[in-house]
Amino acid sequence: MIAAPPAVAAPGEPPPPPVAVGGERLGLPGVQVNPLPGAPALPGDLTGQSWIVADASSGEVLATSNPHLRLAPASTLKILFADTVLPKFDRNAVHKVEDAEIQGIGPGSSLVGIKEDLEYKVEDLWRGVFLSSGNDAVHVLAHMNGGVQRTVAEMQARAEALQARDTRVVSPDGYDSDGQVSSAYDLTLFARAGLRNPDFRAYCATRDAMFPGAVDKNTGQRGSFGIANTDRLLGKYPGLIGVKNGFTTNAGSTFVGAAERGGRTLLVTVMHPSSYQKVYDETAALLDWGFAAAGKVTPVGKLVEEGESVAPTPTGQAGGAAGAPAPPPHPTPSDSAPAAAATARVDGGEGLGAAGWVAVGLALAAGGGGVLLLFRRRAVGG
Repeated sequence: MIAAPPAVAAPGEPPPPPVAVGGERLGLPGVQVNPLPGAPALPGDLTGQSWIVADASSGEVLATSNPHLRLAPASTLKILFADTVLPKFDRNAVHKVEDAEIQGIGPGSSLVGIKEDLEYKVEDLWRGVFLSSGNDAVHVLAHMNGGVQRTVAEMQARAEALQARDTRVVSPDGYDSDGQVSSAYDLTLFARAGLRNPDFRAYCATRDAMFPGAVDKNTGQRGSFGIANTDRLLGKYPGLIGVKNGFTTNAGSTFVGAAERGGRTLLVTVMHPSSYQKVYDETAALLDWGFAAAGKVTPVGKLVEEGESVAPTPTGQAGGAAGAPAPPPHPTPSDSAPAAAATARVDGGEGLGAAGWVAVGLALAAGGGGVLLLFRRRAVGG
């Protein structure tokens, strides 16, 4: 189904379209589902521009809509960052943060609150990434990994190894950057790979934790403060393992969720619904459908495995209503994040208001990338 030999066009006829990674149906526009008798109906009020429901174990795609549509991923790109960097450092290793490691973070970024000249355990840094969606934690880990540019290049290489061909990495934290795109299909590949790592699985399932704070000048003792996971389904949706949420002004909302029920683990990714809360509502509705549809639908495609032979070219579906150019196969890493460090944590989505979401909706309808919003908050972490 995936590695079928390419068709050959007759003389004078245009070449056949490329087969989508994961199967031909995944390259078709609109909703794709093969219900059998007794199958539940899909939720009828879905607004996500792109979504996918897949079985994490078998890789079967149960239903989807525009899974290869290239869209801005926001903080869900941190899943790929974790796939790439998390295995490299012992969780108990201690790192003293230098000032340069928390510079160059985009204004308005979500921060966990890392301070220079203080020591942090690697596991604390990862909690900052997964719970607070802290771009400061990402940058510290990226510097530990040899720098931002090297990390971006390694993330791109990791995406290519996972056969995530819709993804172009520009920033390691998901911060809005020109040309940075991914897809619901690719983000689901990243999540599936990540959940095979016990540490990844533990971090994304953590609801709250204590994070190291500053040193009290009077007592010399180091304090701590509580952080909570910004994933609004965690602890509320039965069986939810977690994974990652994201929000930026340009990207809108994105969410990748995994849930386990009755011995089955489902993955759902929703990108760019009509509002911030919708990303959670639609994820929950698709998870409900996926569990109810067990054995009652024929898969429309599959999540490919690393190293599996697939079609040689991606679908070319482009992001946004007006479309966006396909990313080059080997993009040059960019280290173009603004140099000014963010000074305050911004909670993604909260406080944007109805007028702001109308502006976001208009931007997405027009292709998004070229529209200037008066309130251009680029908080990452939802």
